[in-house]
Amino acid sequence: MADILADLNKEQKAAVEAVEGPVMVIAGAGSGKTRVLTYRVAHLLNMGIDPFNILALTFTNKAAREMKERIIRLVGSADAKNVWMGTFHSIFARVLRTEAQRIGFPSNFSIYDTDDSKRLIKAIIKEMNADDKVYTPNYVLHRISAAKTNLITAEAYNASEELLLQDKMAGKPHIGQMYKVYKQRCFKASAMDFDDLLLNTYMLLRDFPEVLLKYQRKFQFILVDEYQDTNRVQYMIIKQLAANNENICVVGDDAQSIYAFRGANIQNILNFKRDYPDALEFKLEQNYRSTRMIVKAANSVIVNNKDQIFKEIWTENDEGERIQLIKANSDSEEGALVANSIFENKMNQQVRNDAFAILYRTNAQSRSIEEALRKLNIPYRIYGGLSFYNRKEIKDLLAYMRLCVNNNDEEALRRIINYPARGIGKTTQEKIIIAAEAHNTTQWDVYAHPGKYQLGLNSGVLNRMDAFVTMIRSFTAQVKKKNAYDLAKLIAGSSGMLKELYEDKTPEGISRYENIEELLNAIKEYSDKDSPLIPGQELNAEDQSIRTLDMFLQEVALITDADTNDDDDRDKVSLMTIHAAKGLEFPYVYVVGMEENLFPSIQSLGSRPDLEEERRLFYVALTRAEKRLYLSYAETRYRWGNLTICEASRFIEEINEQFLEFPQRTRSVPSTKPSKTLNNPPAFQRKNLKKVNAFDSGSAVGVDPDLIQKIQPGIEVEHSRFGKGKVISVEGAGASRKAAVFFKNVGQKQLLLKYAKLKIVG
Repeated sequence: MADILADLNKEQKAAVEAVEGPVMVIAGAGSGKTRVLTYRVAHLLNMGIDPFNILALTFTNKAAREMKERIIRLVGSADAKNVWMGTFHSIFARVLRTEAQRIGFPSNFSIYDTDDSKRLIKAIIKEMNADDKVYTPNYVLHRISAAKTNLITAEAYNASEELLLQDKMAGKPHIGQMYKVYKQRCFKASAMDFDDLLLNTYMLLRDFPEVLLKYQRKFQFILVDEYQDTNRVQYMIIKQLAANNENICVVGDDAQSIYAFRGANIQNILNFKRDYPDALEFKLEQNYRSTRMIVKAANSVIVNNKDQIFKEIWTENDEGERIQLIKANSDSEEGALVANSIFENKMNQQVRNDAFAILYRTNAQSRSIEEALRKLNIPYRIYGGLSFYNRKEIKDLLAYMRLCVNNNDEEALRRIINYPARGIGKTTQEKIIIAAEAHNTTQWDVYAHPGKYQLGLNSGVLNRMDAFVTMIRSFTAQVKKKNAYDLAKLIAGSSGMLKELYEDKTPEGISRYENIEELLNAIKEYSDKDSPLIPGQELNAEDQSIRTLDMFLQEVALITDADTNDDDDRDKVSLMTIHAAKGLEFPYVYVVGMEENLFPSIQSLGSRPDLEEERRLFYVALTRAEKRLYLSYAETRYRWGNLTICEASRFIEEINEQFLEFPQRTRSVPSTKPSKTLNNPPAFQRKNLKKVNAFDSGSAVGVDPDLIQKIQPGIEVEHSRFGKGKVISVEGAGASRKAAVFFKNVGQKQLLLKYAKLKIVG
């Protein structure tokens, strides 16, 4: 073991060896966080700890796989494969498979992805005759998800006067009822969505002390990656499991907490020592990724945050070059200058396309960048596009498989009942749905036993329903007998899907057929592996030789965006939001759109916590870069069809100017010849960086203090993005004056008036 620990620096080694009691490892960007987690698990195994007693929680399957592969290299495969290592959702889905009957679910429950949930909510909205423009599936699902993340069940939601009043004030008083019906429908379909996997685990541990004790004894050593990204329900589950022996190690960086919009709570890491007063704290402050210039610049930004655990990141890497600012006249010129800079670096430095990443605050910013890259024939890929498992034909075949495993899965049933077309049309389906609701049963039961219900269907339809049910039942009978690939291939052929797609000779049809072939290849690869991929799974002796379809479906259901790869995307410039870039690194990074109201976002200017999260997001962007970092901003940009004059972001101002290289001029048309000017532009005075904020046309509130003072409770106002609204309350004075405004279309918003650009109506 001494040889393994010799690979660690002093701080990393100390964090790895402190295995007893609570431990917090504050790991700065590029400081070897994953290395510490990996070696800590390996160290526990070498100490003789049973791998089944180690729980390691991550946020992506990709991270779990990489860690497990490293552990295998360190200690061998036998022990590493038995560590309970995976995402929160995959680990606790496994726990629920074993314990689900205690909370009224079968062990073969389905896992609904976001599309499944949205389709179900859309059906509920329609059944309730609610306005689908007011109650959009996205909004309703977001509201339900936020409730579950904060441990609020449907019953608790509908018993909360505060939550119901919020919905009423937002013009959406039926959210609570929709949540209740959604929960009932999921339960009837024996299905859980992603949030249920965590909420139900929490309630299982809370309501069944014997189950809690079982897993407290099982998970004697708990490790949590990216602890700053945990939400309330994740925090509570961890706290429950660790309460018995407190052998818990959390690793994270408060400076990279950027997921508050998903429910992440930075206080979880900031208050770790309050929860565990005797916790040991280790700080990993040596950066192995970036140049000194980039590290120092990032430090000079994040120091402006008040809510943080102080650390001073340093590096022994080369000094590197200053961060270069690119100043453009417009957003289209910004795209051209960035593309030209990439072209020049490729030629001058002889580097590949995949050495470059372009990061932006919002997806909409990619348009001008894409156009400029295409003009120079620079190949690129956009992260966050349609992943393989979200393609229609893939979801269709997976729906067949899901229905075979769980006959009550109504979303899967609806998706494929008449695909390929088998004469069970929309009218028949609606009659089935009505009968199921009227008799409080499942749609599958109605399809399987139509004689019990007065459906008014002719014999032809009844025969086709019977044929469908018989086919699905024949598949179901083989779920535990055949391996995943053999059954999947049988389903694809017998269902008629393969024939349907094969006969479509259009380019799209051929592509869909090839995608099905690729899915079957993936299942074949899964079936041929030696051991299950589900983290921590302990198979019975009779099951050890077979990987079944239900096991594969659980793995697929829990795939995250970060886990999907496309071999066709090699050697391309990467375009992505900064949120999507977390955990990645590139030699050359361009952060575009560095303007006030864009980055930081205008929605973040109303409170210090929101602004500090934006600053942490900027810190993440800076620390993705290894060698060269570029920040670009435009003096004008189209927003909502209007040309607006922009000023450079305050975050640029926060970077110590000794780390910056200022632009002197821009070129309107990028050259395809390498240019020395852009790589080393003459400096200019920092005062030229800022421009006057010109959002003061008409009666917009943005400059005139008298107009700001006219904003009072009760008056009608109009916002360029949110539309018309009514001022609910006003607080603060001068530049800090802010208002709570209720907008008809988007609900209540908190706005800082000097940036809000409100117009007084009437």
